[in-house]
Amino acid sequence: MRVREGQSVALGVFVILACARTSPAQSLDATTVRRIDSVFARFTAETPGCAAGVYQNGRVVFAKGYGSSNIEYGVPITPQTPFIMGSVSKQFTAAAIALLVQDGRIRLDDDIHKYVPELPDYGKKISIDHLVHHTSGLRDFWALVDASGMRPDDGYTVADVVKLASRQRHLNFDPGAEYNYSNTGYVLLGVIVQRASGKSLREFAAERIFQPLGMTVSHFHDDHNQPVRGRAIAYSPANGGGWKINVWNNDIVGQGGLMTTMEELQKWDENFYTGTVGGRSLLARQLERGVLTDGKQIAYAFGLEIGEYRGLPMVEHSGSTGGYRTDITRFPEQHTSVVTMCNVSNADAVGLAHRTADVVLGARFTKPAAAANVRSARQSGGPTISLTASERAAATGRFYSPELDATYELRDAGEALVVVRARAVDTLRAVDRQTFRGTGYTLRFAPTSSGPAFTLDAGRIRGIEFSRTK
Repeated sequence: MRVREGQSVALGVFVILACARTSPAQSLDATTVRRIDSVFARFTAETPGCAAGVYQNGRVVFAKGYGSSNIEYGVPITPQTPFIMGSVSKQFTAAAIALLVQDGRIRLDDDIHKYVPELPDYGKKISIDHLVHHTSGLRDFWALVDASGMRPDDGYTVADVVKLASRQRHLNFDPGAEYNYSNTGYVLLGVIVQRASGKSLREFAAERIFQPLGMTVSHFHDDHNQPVRGRAIAYSPANGGGWKINVWNNDIVGQGGLMTTMEELQKWDENFYTGTVGGRSLLARQLERGVLTDGKQIAYAFGLEIGEYRGLPMVEHSGSTGGYRTDITRFPEQHTSVVTMCNVSNADAVGLAHRTADVVLGARFTKPAAAANVRSARQSGGPTISLTASERAAATGRFYSPELDATYELRDAGEALVVVRARAVDTLRAVDRQTFRGTGYTLRFAPTSSGPAFTLDAGRIRGIEFSRTK
C-alpha cells in the first residue's frame, strides 16, 4: 500500500486504445504498451479483470481495460468503467477532515467524543488525529464482524458501525501507543464530517472535492441500491472453476465506498501537485505522518502511506472490499502514478501496479526489483500440546461476549476442542493449558475463575471478553 511518482517515458508512437468511448491519446511507445499488456495478460474477455492507468506530468499517458466488468453480459472493462475503490477511499475522507480543519470547524486534537458521544469513555482521550493515523486503539469493524459470526456482505450502515463500536468496553491499546489499521476509525471520521459540516460525507466530498476537480462520476456510494451505469461487478473464483459474484452490499463510507473511474482519478492525482482543492495547506497536510507517544514516526499519513519502491520515494494506498482490488502508486519526484482497478479477488492490484511501474520508469529506479515473496503452502501452526480428557472437559461450555453479542460454544471432540459459533465450526489447537488457537484467532483462558472466562485476539482486535453462561 504505497505510492510515489515517476518521470516521462519515451514519447514516441501515439497509441489510441479502443474502448466503449473515446480514450485520451496515449503517449507511451508501442514497445512499452506491449510490455504493460503482458503484465495483465491473464485477464481475458471471459474473465473479470482490471483497468490500468499511468498518469504523467498532468496527463493520462496510458489507460486500458483488461477483462470484463460484467461477465454475465460480456461487458469489457474500459477507462470509463466505475469501480468501488475500497480503502483507496481513505485519502478522500482524510482530505475532507483536512478541509474542515482549514475551515476552522474542527481541530485535529479534538476529542472524538465531542462529535461521537455514543462511544464509551475509555479514560483516555482519543483525538481526530488518532483516527486519521490509525493510532486510536479502536477495534476494527470488519474484524469484529468476523469474530461475531456475521457476514461481511450483510447490509451494514454507518449507524451499525457506531453501534458495534459503542459496545466495546476496551481499546486494543492506549491511544497513540501503537499503529493498528482500523476501518472503524475512518467510518467515524465520516461521521465527524457529517456532524461538523451538516452534510453527509458524500455531499461534502461532492461539493468540496469532486465538483471543483470536474469528477462528475466519482462519489461516495452510500446507497448500495443506487444503480450506476456501466459499473464493474466484482467476483471471486468459485469452487470447481468459474466465478461467483462478490459485492458487499452495504452503505458504509469513510473507510471505503468511493466509486470512480480510471480517467477521473487522474484529476485527483494531479491535485497532489496543483492544490486546486485545498491549496498548499492540503498538500502539506496529506503527507503528515503520524507520531506515536514515544516519538516514533509511522509511515501512515492522511489516508496515504509514505515509503519507497526500488529506491524512489513513493506515496501509495491500496484497497480491498468484496472482490474489488485497487491501488494507486505515486512517484512524486517523477510526477508519475500507476493505478490498478480490478474486479476479482485474486488480482494482486499492488503487485500489478508495481510491475507496471517497473516497465514505465525502468532505469529511473536505483534498486533492483525484489524477488516475489512466495510463502509456502505448508506453514506450521506452531507447537501444540495434547490435553487430557478432564482438561478438555473443563474448557467446554457456552461463552458469551457482550462486546460482540455473540456466543461461542466449546465442545470436546475427543483429542481436541472445537468451537461452534454463528456460521462456523472450527478445531482449536492447544498451545498451552490456557491458550487455544483457531483459524486466525486465539483464545486465552483466565488462570482463575474470576473475571472473563477467556479473551479473544483476532488480527486487528484484541482482548474481546467472553464469560461462561453454561
